[in-house]
Amino acid sequence: MVKQNLQLGKVLLTENDIQKRVNELAQQISQDYKDKESLILVGILKGAFIFLADLSRKLTIPHIVDFMALSSYGKSSTSSGAVRIIMDLREPIQDQNVLIVEDIVDTGNTINYLFKTLKGRNPASIKTCTLLRKNPNNCKFKIDYLGFEVPNVWVVGYGLDYGDQYRTLPYVAELINIID
Repeated sequence: MVKQNLQLGKVLLTENDIQKRVNELAQQISQDYKDKESLILVGILKGAFIFLADLSRKLTIPHIVDFMALSSYGKSSTSSGAVRIIMDLREPIQDQNVLIVEDIVDTGNTINYLFKTLKGRNPASIKTCTLLRKNPNNCKFKIDYLGFEVPNVWVVGYGLDYGDQYRTLPYVAELINIID
C-alpha cells in the first residue's frame, strides 16, 4: 500500500517579501481610490482573510470590509469546475466602488464567475486584487492588482491551505508529496 505524506517544500515567498508587496499594493490602491467616497473590499473566504486583513490595515482611504464564500473545490481539493456562492455579502453594492480580494487565481474561473455576478449588482466600479497568480498564460481574466506570480505547484501559507492545514504560516511555501 502506498502511503501519501505531505510536507512543506521550498519557501516561495518570505514573510518580508509578502509584507513589502502588501504595502506596495495598499499604496497603489489608496492612490487609485483617493478621490472616491468609499471602497468596499470583498474578501473571499477562507483563503483571503489574512491578506485582506493586512491590506486593509495599510490602506489610507475610507473603506468597508465584507466577505463572500465560494466553492469550486470538492473535499479532495480537486476543482469540480462549478462555482457556487456559500455566503453572500451582507449589504448591497449598487453604486459602490468594489474591490474583490482573493488569495490565489489559477484558471480564473472562480474570479470570473464572481466578477460577473457582482457586476450584475450594478456597482459604480469593480476591480480585482489577488495575492498570487498561477498559470498566467492559461488565465485570461485581467487582475487589476497582483501581488506575485507563483509556479504551478500547490502552495500553502498566508491564508492558503491544504485540507484546512498550513493556513496560518506567515510565508508561502510549496507543498510536496512524499511517497513512502
